[in-house]
Amino acid sequence: MAKIKTRYVCQSCGAVFPKWYGRCPECGTWNSIVEEVVEQKQSPSASVKNFSMATNPPRPLRDIKSLKSRRLKTGISELDRVLGGGFVPGSIVLLGGEPGIGKSTLALQLAFVSGLNVLYISGEESLEQIKLRSTRLGVEDNDKVSFLPEVILENILSTVEQVKPDLVIIDSIQTTQTDALESSPGTVTQIRECTTQIQRFAKKYAITFLLIGHITKEGQIAGPKVLEHIVDTVLLFEGDRNYFYRILRSVKNRFGSTSELGIFEMNDRGLSPVQNPSQILMSPSSDPVSGVSISASIEGLRPFMIEVQALVSTAVYGTPQRSAIGFDVRRMNMLVAVVEKRLGLRLGNKDIFLNIAGGIKVDDPAIDLSVVASIISSDKDIAIPKKMCFAAEIGLTGEVRPVNRLDQRIKEAEKLGFEIIFVSSYSRFSYKPKNIKVIKLANVSQLFAHLMKMK
Repeated sequence: MAKIKTRYVCQSCGAVFPKWYGRCPECGTWNSIVEEVVEQKQSPSASVKNFSMATNPPRPLRDIKSLKSRRLKTGISELDRVLGGGFVPGSIVLLGGEPGIGKSTLALQLAFVSGLNVLYISGEESLEQIKLRSTRLGVEDNDKVSFLPEVILENILSTVEQVKPDLVIIDSIQTTQTDALESSPGTVTQIRECTTQIQRFAKKYAITFLLIGHITKEGQIAGPKVLEHIVDTVLLFEGDRNYFYRILRSVKNRFGSTSELGIFEMNDRGLSPVQNPSQILMSPSSDPVSGVSISASIEGLRPFMIEVQALVSTAVYGTPQRSAIGFDVRRMNMLVAVVEKRLGLRLGNKDIFLNIAGGIKVDDPAIDLSVVASIISSDKDIAIPKKMCFAAEIGLTGEVRPVNRLDQRIKEAEKLGFEIIFVSSYSRFSYKPKNIKVIKLANVSQLFAHLMKMK
């Protein structure tokens, strides 16, 4: 007879406790511990394995044959770039993102343009709703794509075993549940058990699974942290719903690099890959304006140019405002303090607003020099020429520090027609540009002197 017992599981980190807590002792999250019923069907002694019956003896690496697996192309260039060339058969890919960011849209487009035999499992939408979305996206009907509204994992795997598709899309893993557990869908136990069973099934039949996952308010994948360890690849879809652009990042990839980055544009026909992000992140206006500069940044392995906008004005209220969009406000305050201390500019009684154009978030240290240039430009009302860009980090002493992969930054700036790029005097690069002038700076005082000559 099955023995019934209860346990308390944190829905944020997956920690298990014998009693309830208001605040999880492991991750510190409040009101995340839920009681779950567990059935113990056999005594612990009955589950002890006979390890002497092992059938797979250990082998040296030289006796193992190399596995040359083919890649399944997705038909979407930016997605293939992030995955490392496409899906690996038998792998599990977890796609996470905020509600309404475009996860289901990307998955639906992938199903129709990949040319693969795809089984789309919908646990959140009915088939009629999927039909409306596909009509809006204008995707053509494809006999290779079939849809199934189902949330029971056993029924899903049974259907997959019969159909044997190349790719299975499950939207979403939080709505999937197994009959082997009594807990509700979306709980830590259900997500962990469902993903584990999918992993075993995928490795056995060499079928690729794309799992769509929800995220928490902190921006983490909803469910236990072990979920990200089970899957082979974790992709995060980022972006502001008020902007058209979306960024696809690879957080984990067992079959490729985690430094790649995919950029999409959201329009009325769905998501379109952006081949040249530099052109969309810079203002189309040709007239130079004070407070605007261009930074040669790198996100992942892709260099592109980013427009940095700053506005410095006299504070209307007693306390000056400091605000930054797309940039760390604490780092902006540090750079403002460096400008005040090393250049003697009086910014303590002025409002300073900083914005990264395009609605993207940047954490590349090379953008520091561009931020300082924009602040000086706005304060002194100096228009920086459009053909001038910056790539360097700023230290607390005011020195201009070198950044990595400078050759790629210079090549990208030269390709887009820039004529001058400011870098650190300590930088080392092997590329010899022909159509762009490289100006080396040792500290922010030299940058200030160059900008004042433009006034």
